[in-house]
Amino acid sequence: MRAVIQRVKSASVKIDDATVGKIQGGLMILLGAKTGDSEADVAYLVEKISRLRIFEDDAGKMNLSLQDLPKESRSALVVSQFTLYADTRKGRRPSFNQALEPVAAKKLYHSFVTNLKTTGIKVETGEFGAKMLVSLENDGPVTIILESP
Repeated sequence: MRAVIQRVKSASVKIDDATVGKIQGGLMILLGAKTGDSEADVAYLVEKISRLRIFEDDAGKMNLSLQDLPKESRSALVVSQFTLYADTRKGRRPSFNQALEPVAAKKLYHSFVTNLKTTGIKVETGEFGAKMLVSLENDGPVTIILESP
């Protein structure tokens, strides 16, 4: 699995002009699954993301994780994004052959969301497979790409 995480001041996702997910501070997580990914990949990314020290402490150093923030500040907006597995090496049109087929990918996406919630993080989501409009205010900016082993 691959995740693009961004530390944000705010983030939201709309479908057909209706806001379906919104956070004030925390992490924006774009999540993609590839063929061969499993629950072990979900567990790895949940653990890594929930404890990744990318929030500033009182001294201004990136020393805090979502787990270290006050409970009301522990938020994540998770949006599925199969395009994270675009292969652009050949031609001008991306290939998505590496992306996991939708039924299995949806299962892993929902597993990720469920498991992230168990860490005490408030999780908002988009809708798997929907055309969405994502807005965010990147804080830092801090953007990190993670991939499960």
